[in-house]
Amino acid sequence: MKIAGIALDMPDYTTLKELVNIDSPSGFTHDACDYIFDLLKGMGYAPEMTNKGAVRCAFGKEPKLSIAAHVDTLGAIVSGIKGDGTLAFSTIGGLSLTGAEGEYVRICTLDGKVHTGTILLNDPSSHTNREKDSTKRSLETMHIRLDEIVFSKQDVKDLGISVGDLICLYPRYEELENGYIKSRFLDNKAGCFVLFELAKRFQGKDVPVEIFFSNFEEVGHGGTVGYSEGIEELLVIDMGVLGAACEGTELSCSICAKDSTGPYDFEMRRKLVGLAKEKNIPYTQDVYPYYGSDGSAALRAGLDFRVGLIGPGVAASHSTERAHKKGIEATIDLCEAYIEQFTA
Repeated sequence: MKIAGIALDMPDYTTLKELVNIDSPSGFTHDACDYIFDLLKGMGYAPEMTNKGAVRCAFGKEPKLSIAAHVDTLGAIVSGIKGDGTLAFSTIGGLSLTGAEGEYVRICTLDGKVHTGTILLNDPSSHTNREKDSTKRSLETMHIRLDEIVFSKQDVKDLGISVGDLICLYPRYEELENGYIKSRFLDNKAGCFVLFELAKRFQGKDVPVEIFFSNFEEVGHGGTVGYSEGIEELLVIDMGVLGAACEGTELSCSICAKDSTGPYDFEMRRKLVGLAKEKNIPYTQDVYPYYGSDGSAALRAGLDFRVGLIGPGVAASHSTERAHKKGIEATIDLCEAYIEQFTA
């Protein structure tokens, strides 16, 4: 099948859609990790849950290479209940407030109740606020409007909502016929999908490789612990940065030479670039100006790993993101080639 000259002989993306639609901001990833665990078990693997709730799954005995992606996403948390019955909130990870304004959310309470609402500017009506367009978007100038009949702090408390309740943004997943996927949280559930496809391709093969789904990357400590003993290399799959300062595209796999935490392993990058050239896999090399990953977290934690970082190009990161199946497929193919040369 071809659309506008682009071949779309690509995998079924049902598992990506299902995972995207499971709320999983950092600190609230249990349902998504359970989904991953059950999916891998259903393929015949023996996945393990780490003490921190991450998922680890070996393809063979004594893995030496770990390929990691993070399942946790951006979100928010209730930080206060205002006198008018609206909610103050604090962000989880680097959520863009300008990109979040107007978004629908779910508020998840400790006792399992779910309420809905909307992230709004204070006094959001154009008919009452002439300064609306020029007001700086900040946690002090924004609130969450609940879809409940509430007019006071006590009304909200009576619903069972309290400080500390998790706030999950609607993902709005949409898969287009030309190969584009529009959704929140492609950072980094597209990376998790890459690992799902690797699990399919290496099903029944005894290779010294594990896949690792971390669950605290967006807050900086997801990749610090939980790997199998004996890991020598960590290949992190995370979103490729697109923007004026970068070379990446949605149609290719980005190979990161350096982010804001420092350079990644030179020899791993050389192998990845060589494999991409040899296999005719679309790729770019890039330096990310404002970025960190599970790989940089692992290095800061003192883990004695060689670390590389690759991923499909994702536009409008930390907002309403977009990727293309061609870039995701390129990342899957490059990972497969790297595993094959690693085990040769």
